[in-house]
Amino acid sequence: MAMNDVLPEPLPADPLKIAAEWLAEAYRRAEQPNPNAMVLATVSAAGQPSARVVLCKDIVAEPGYVHFVSNYHSRKGLELAGNPRAALVMHWDHSHRQLRIEGVMRQSTPAESDAYFASRAWQSQLGAHASQQSEPIASRSTLIERLDAVTRQYGAAPQPGGAGIPRPAHWGGYMLWVSAVELWVEGDARIHDRARWTRQLTFDAAGSAHTGPWHSTRLQP
Repeated sequence: MAMNDVLPEPLPADPLKIAAEWLAEAYRRAEQPNPNAMVLATVSAAGQPSARVVLCKDIVAEPGYVHFVSNYHSRKGLELAGNPRAALVMHWDHSHRQLRIEGVMRQSTPAESDAYFASRAWQSQLGAHASQQSEPIASRSTLIERLDAVTRQYGAAPQPGGAGIPRPAHWGGYMLWVSAVELWVEGDARIHDRARWTRQLTFDAAGSAHTGPWHSTRLQP
């Protein structure tokens, strides 16, 4: 779909294929520093919503989840542990497009998280060890001292043939298994093009996701 194209008629069966195409095109166009930036909304046990920007690592159209990484002990990690339902928004202003996703969060397997952690820059690996994300800290200098201590422990740079920096247990991947998608394309005179898809999403006793067929409808702007 080119910029400002309306959504197809009839609506396609699988919205996540379009979502993945939009993300890939945003990377190609490179019109914003972080084309994979997305807002993640979670809810606390008390019902208080919170939102923050995280970086999407991938939209996997089949079987249908969005991947990102975080600290499991952060505010979002603790809220997701208590209520795994979450929502995402990606907005590409230059392309006049918006993507909204709802679903249920599951942690990636330890092996998947290990593999992704190993692909990160070593500076980011050290930062994951140094920061107790969302926890209070006395000062910026205290944080730098923690980073210095981790750097002394693991080394200031990776050594050829070395074991590498291990992934901390509190850091890893998430997969938001998608149950609803809304695609939005900006239109003239605010006559935007919108459509929403929903599907049944269940998990078996082993934690494996099972999805039903998509059902779509157009929405008024």
